[in-house]
Amino acid sequence: MSPTRQDAWSQDEDLLLAEVVLRHIREGGTQLQAFEEVGKQLSRTSAACGFRWNSFVRKQYKSGIELAKKQRKEIKKQTVPSEEEYPKEEIREETISSVTAKNEGVTFQAVLHFLENLQKKAAAASSIEEAKEKSIQKLKDLEKKSYLLIAENERLTKNIKAIEEDYRSLIEIMERARKMVVLQEEDRQQKVKFQMDKNGNLERVEK
Repeated sequence: MSPTRQDAWSQDEDLLLAEVVLRHIREGGTQLQAFEEVGKQLSRTSAACGFRWNSFVRKQYKSGIELAKKQRKEIKKQTVPSEEEYPKEEIREETISSVTAKNEGVTFQAVLHFLENLQKKAAAASSIEEAKEKSIQKLKDLEKKSYLLIAENERLTKNIKAIEEDYRSLIEIMERARKMVVLQEEDRQQKVKFQMDKNGNLERVEK
């Protein structure tokens, strides 16, 4: 058994922690289960994973948490095709009505008709199950992409705020420089005086 790690968390580990926790939220699991799953993968304790999530990672995925909760509600609303669409009682009644009649024996055509219908239903159920698996996989892929986009959006938002602050600082520096130039120009003009030369013309003389 590998020893419990206590080193600093990397960006990839934070991303894994977020993906697993958000998946458990979406699928109706608990955060404790998510912390235990991540702990096994990273050789960390579930308590360490929980502390990391609550103290840092959770703040980076506020919109992702809301999205996972909405997806959990949508999944609960969905109706998954199952054997309930083809109840055994209905098949039993069809067997009785198709193969036998009240006062008639079993006929080859009745049996053939019943088997054809049964084969069609089996094929339909198989295609439904295959479509279901594809939809689940597609949903997982889209979910992972959405979490990555959410994290990237939040990172870019922080970068934009930092750029805006730098821009405001630059404007302030330029404004101070402009004022200094204006003051220096005014000071220079105040040092200039005029005097009359021997020909009676005015000439500028700096102090």
